[in-house]
Amino acid sequence: MFSGSVRCGRRPVLGLALVVVILAAAGCSGGKEAEAKKAAAAAGPPVTVVVASVLQKTVPIYTELTARTDASDSVDIRARVKAYLNSQNYQEGTMVKKGQPLFTLDRREYDAQLLQAKAQLAKAQSDLAQAQERTVVDTAQANLEIAMAKLGKANQDVNRLKPLAEQQAVPQQDYDNALAEQQAARADVEGRKAALNTSKVNQTASIQQSQAAVEAAKANLQQAELNIEYCNITSPIDGIAGTRQVAPGNLVGQGEATLLTTVSNVNPMRVFVSISEREYLMYDRMRRGGKTKPGAATLELILADGSVFPHKGRIIIADRAVDLKTGTLSIVAEFPNPDAILRPGQFGRVRLAATTVENALLVPQKAVTEMQSATVVYIVGPENKVQLRSVTLGDRVGQDYIVTEGLKVGEKIIVEGIAKIRPGSIVTPTEKPVTSESAEARKGA
Repeated sequence: MFSGSVRCGRRPVLGLALVVVILAAAGCSGGKEAEAKKAAAAAGPPVTVVVASVLQKTVPIYTELTARTDASDSVDIRARVKAYLNSQNYQEGTMVKKGQPLFTLDRREYDAQLLQAKAQLAKAQSDLAQAQERTVVDTAQANLEIAMAKLGKANQDVNRLKPLAEQQAVPQQDYDNALAEQQAARADVEGRKAALNTSKVNQTASIQQSQAAVEAAKANLQQAELNIEYCNITSPIDGIAGTRQVAPGNLVGQGEATLLTTVSNVNPMRVFVSISEREYLMYDRMRRGGKTKPGAATLELILADGSVFPHKGRIIIADRAVDLKTGTLSIVAEFPNPDAILRPGQFGRVRLAATTVENALLVPQKAVTEMQSATVVYIVGPENKVQLRSVTLGDRVGQDYIVTEGLKVGEKIIVEGIAKIRPGSIVTPTEKPVTSESAEARKGA
């Protein structure tokens, strides 16, 4: 009985010990779970980030050049005659048409000159008509014919009396008188011939002088009419008329042509750019190798505020030589400008799609960061863990970079929420922006 009571007394002790061990183990396990729950509660929920997939597509590579605008035609409007400026007939800074009146000058002095020129022309024409009359020449011709008739009579008398005088049938005196009359008649004929020639020369000279006077009078008349025309100053081209340089009431055109305003044709607008010799050689090499993008001559103009001008341009002139001082080649392009948005003297950038990259991998610019002289992006990997990836960048295309090494098509790149994460952290990815900034522009790239 003793020994049996002893065995029965140990069983409760062993059972109690076993219960204590189980409770202790349960206590330890419960403590670890509690600590894990506390750590998870302290870490908070996974950070929500915006991701974008790595795209692969063929994209154009653009070259941007500094540009300056200038009018295709600019005309200085000047007063070409001396007169008082009467009126201004246009609104400054607005479009004007070819032939539209801009200014008027006092023309009274030139009206008087016009009347005087008309009178001078009438007189010169009258003098010419008088010079062309042949009265003097005709008179000289008639006198010559009379003298020749007398000479003929004298010759007949001499021929008739000579044989008779030799036969002493008539007095010698009659024959001598006939000879004297013959000589006098010959002299008279020569004199009449000289008078006729002189009258002809005089008439020719008089006609020429009168004709010259007529031409001079016509020139004076044309000049007077031109001066009156200059008093009505019109625009020679379509364009924008600038501010006036002289107010009405001032005397203009004294000594030199006075600048009144400037009219510039801005449609089309010329855009001047310069490319370096290296860029020119590179582009020419691509063009010869067939690597240029179709339609590469089409240009885009980026304005000073960053907006893109709605109309496309084209290259019309390339200078014949590279500038020795700057090492650049000047190029002139033309852009349609129907709404006169562009004005002379503006600055911007001309963008030229020179070539294309086939199957390029694209990532948004804002997804790329610099870290210890390395270019990195954050990737959402398996189980939504953040990975840090070093990448090699190529050219920039719009709002994206071309990645040449480090990424694959379809990988998820974190573009928003980068400041809240670190490598190895768990995130909740979404492709919908959590801020007001939208990625719609990139989807259409």
